[in-house]
Amino acid sequence: MAETSINLKENVVGALCYVLGWITGIVFLIVEKKNRFVRFHAMQSLVTFLSLSVIRWIFRWIPFVGRGISVLIWILSLILWLVLMIKAYQGEMYKLPIIGDFAEGLLKNRDAKD
Repeated sequence: MAETSINLKENVVGALCYVLGWITGIVFLIVEKKNRFVRFHAMQSLVTFLSLSVIRWIFRWIPFVGRGISVLIWILSLILWLVLMIKAYQGEMYKLPIIGDFAEGLLKNRDAKD
């Protein structure tokens, strides 16, 4: 396992990218400049949990079925949160379908600008 710019193993920092959802995703995108593993998990966390938060917020405003769908999205988010943290801690570059590729593309674009 490679070290990171904050002197922790990459699998630990990868898991930490998911701890507070999109918030820690942003934090580790700012803090970690070189480690590709950590930057990928930070971007995937940001894209995944920010999207789910916005979708859940929108559904909460829909009468009757919106609250139920919002709860289902919360349950999905919780399961996804646990799975992604475990996969990152195991050192796996686990990409979610669609979102993982999107996050990787955003990261490549961002790195190309720097």
